[in-house]
Amino acid sequence: MIKLRSMRFSRSSSKLGNGNKAAPPSDKDCRNVGDIQWELRPGGMLVQKRDRNRSAGEGMITVTVSTVSQSHEISIEATSTFGELKMILSLVTSLEPREQRLLFKGKEKDDDEYLHMAGVRDKDKVLLLEDPAIKEMKQLGLREQTINNPFCTIRV
Repeated sequence: MIKLRSMRFSRSSSKLGNGNKAAPPSDKDCRNVGDIQWELRPGGMLVQKRDRNRSAGEGMITVTVSTVSQSHEISIEATSTFGELKMILSLVTSLEPREQRLLFKGKEKDDDEYLHMAGVRDKDKVLLLEDPAIKEMKQLGLREQTINNPFCTIRV
């Protein structure tokens, strides 16, 4: 529930100056409460402000995916999942999707979460980390292969 200060959000027709016709909402009619922008419609109704160029969840977005040493710009459908983003990143980074951990706004995202539902918009940044458990297993696996290889000289 959002508490609003006692303000008058409706206009009388005498204040409009053009008879019974309502003027389109201007920037001064928009109010911010938290992260939500509100706008006053011509009929006096207070509604959540819409993005003028497209509604949420439609079209292609460009996401910047940063690793420790690199950065990649990925164009993907806004209604895609983080799992689908991992599949695209596996082609670019040579990490399998199960080896990847994606963080958005400081929180790790599951494979079945949708980008637009998590709040990912155009030009947002997502952090890609390698799963530490799998990284350690890889290192131990490589070490065991080197020890078991008769052609390899091991110095301790």
